[in-house]
Amino acid sequence: MKSEHLWENAMSDVIAKVISQRGTCEAGHRVGDEFVIGQKTPPGLCSWAFYTLFPFAEALQFGGSFPWEENPNKATVACPDPANPVIFELRHEPL
Repeated sequence: MKSEHLWENAMSDVIAKVISQRGTCEAGHRVGDEFVIGQKTPPGLCSWAFYTLFPFAEALQFGGSFPWEENPNKATVACPDPANPVIFELRHEPL
């Protein structure tokens, strides 16, 4: 196995699910929408939301957690539009 591919076996996907949306989301995201964050950028996910979610998803993918979350395999993250917030729940399901 080549060393540049070692990380591929250690990483599993994170599911980003819209759990709340207020105002008007310009990307059209709605409660219940789900996106898989893995090896590639999720199709249809707003780029502003993706850039906000990415660091949290990466931490979860590689075994990290956040002290303010009850479940170490989840994180709740808001998109950066304060007037029209979309709230995502990130869920990591370890291999």
